Amino acid sequence: MPELPDVVVYLEALERRIVGRPIDAIDIRGISVLKTYDPPITDAQGQTVERLRRLGKRVILELSDDLFMVIHLMVGGRLKWIDGGAKVPGKVGLAGFHFPNGSLILTEASKKKRASLWLHRGEAAMLAEHDRQGAEPLDIDRDTFVARLTERNRTLKRALTEPRVFSGIGNAYSDEILLHAGLSPVRRTDQLDADELTRLYEATRSTLLSWLDRLRGEVGDGWPQKVTAFRPDMVVHGKFREPCSVCGTEVQRIRYAENEVNYCPSCQTGGKVLADRSLSRLLKDDWPKTIEDLEDLR
Repeated sequence: MPELPDVVVYLEALERRIVGRPIDAIDIRGISVLKTYDPPITDAQGQTVERLRRLGKRVILELSDDLFMVIHLMVGGRLKWIDGGAKVPGKVGLAGFHFPNGSLILTEASKKKRASLWLHRGEAAMLAEHDRQGAEPLDIDRDTFVARLTERNRTLKRALTEPRVFSGIGNAYSDEILLHAGLSPVRRTDQLDADELTRLYEATRSTLLSWLDRLRGEVGDGWPQKVTAFRPDMVVHGKFREPCSVCGTEVQRIRYAENEVNYCPSCQTGGKVLADRSLSRLLKDDWPKTIEDLEDLR
């Protein structure tokens, strides 16, 4: 799922192309993508894009006539820009927004169509539906970060990715943040001392800013082409069984539902291999507790 750095770069690319321009036509192809019917999506046709903003992982198009179009890409949704205009592609195309200078196409390659589109009249209605009131991690100081993090006692992974705590951090960047902070994803928020809290705050800022710089450098004045949660330069996310680029230890993971946590035992857990819920139930007492036990098991 595109997270804060990816969505910001999308918005910057959109800013250069559609702000100040009218939507000439809207073509909805995906039956499930449109989540609102009042006002009808046709009300957005002819309206001018006045401003863009990010709300968590959502892209917001502020239109004339007090209309707000909200796009949530979810896991598989992506935005494509075609200069000069284009038709919405048959298999993966969900919607097309056609401007005088080109077309913005919403696609989703996944079989599970989860990307969503809303149209609201009035900012209050839009915020009531979509604002989770999470703190912007790059706009707050250390004390505010700590206060939000420790409002409830939960795991660090859960706290970082909870949209009501922080805005725009998801599975991928939380793995990288915790690696750079040297903290276990299953540590509880009430277990951190002052130095660890500072380290987590600084790792959050530096990780997000570093990736923002990288993605901006890749895109330049063009359009984001490779929007993915799995990037070669990441240290642990998506790197299960690959060597950690910091210390060389094999990256491990915990799987739950459709997500997974990736971590380095040496950098984050003092050499301890965390229990994967499904596998540890299967192996029971044979589940390896350390890196050495894991090697012996193999």
